[in-house]
Amino acid sequence: MNEIEIHDIKKLVEIPDFSLYIYFTLWILGVILFFIFIFLLYKYFKYRKKDKRKHYYKTLKELDLNDSKNSAYVITKYARLLAISPRDKKLSDELIEELESFKYKKEVAPLSDEVKILFGRFMDNVDV
Repeated sequence: MNEIEIHDIKKLVEIPDFSLYIYFTLWILGVILFFIFIFLLYKYFKYRKKDKRKHYYKTLKELDLNDSKNSAYVITKYARLLAISPRDKKLSDELIEELESFKYKKEVAPLSDEVKILFGRFMDNVDV
């Protein structure tokens, strides 16, 4: 018979496998990103609420008190939204009660000095 040359079988070569480390690293990064997303979402809604109050305050600050009917409606709307503390609520209730005479009529008189003083007191008391 012909002599067949037989090559030796080589030993097993160890192949480095990092898939488990990559898997756990991706999991940890995913959890970290998830918590960052939740944190940013929380901050967004928290500051959004404060921004609304700032917007309401700015609207009342820039309000033209010469247009008494429109002013009465705008002050009523935003004073209720701005009043948080018991003192703010008390002042806003007094102000809204005084403004009732300027609403629901076709022609109204200009805002009285008493209403302007109450409005100024309310605006000074509100913390934004």
